Amino acid sequence: QVHIVESGGGLVQPGGSLRLSCGASVTWDYYAIGWFRQAPGKEREGVACISGGDDSTYYSDSVKGRFIISKDGAPIRVYLQMNSLKPEDTAVYYCATDGIFERNGGSWCSHNASEYDYWGQGTQVTVSS
Repeated sequence: QVHIVESGGGLVQPGGSLRLSCGASVTWDYYAIGWFRQAPGKEREGVACISGGDDSTYYSDSVKGRFIISKDGAPIRVYLQMNSLKPEDTAVYYCATDGIFERNGGSWCSHNASEYDYWGQGTQVTVSS
C-alpha cells in the first residue's frame, strides 16, 4: 500500500510564492513522482515530475522558469517550489507516484496522469488579490 500526503497549499497574492510538499511511502527501484493540477472545468494537467533514480525532471511550459521540483531521500519527500504565482495557477494540486518508470536500465518520469496509479488527496492553491 502506497501512502501519499500533500501539504502546503493556501491563498497567495499574484507574484507570491508557495511550497508544496509530498510525502510518499515508495519502495520501488524505478519510481517517479509527479505534481499535477486541476482547475474547475479543466482537465488534469501535468505540472512537473522527478525521477527516483537520477532526479531528472520535467516541467510544463506553463510553469517552466517559475516552479522548481526537488526531492529528499528516505523517507521520500518531494517539494514543488512555486514562485511568481499567477491567478491562472489556481487549482487543486495533486501528487502522484508509480514504480513503472524504467527505461534502458535507468529511470525517468512522466507528465501523463494516466501513467500514475497512486494519488494523494490534493491541496488547494488559490492565487488572488
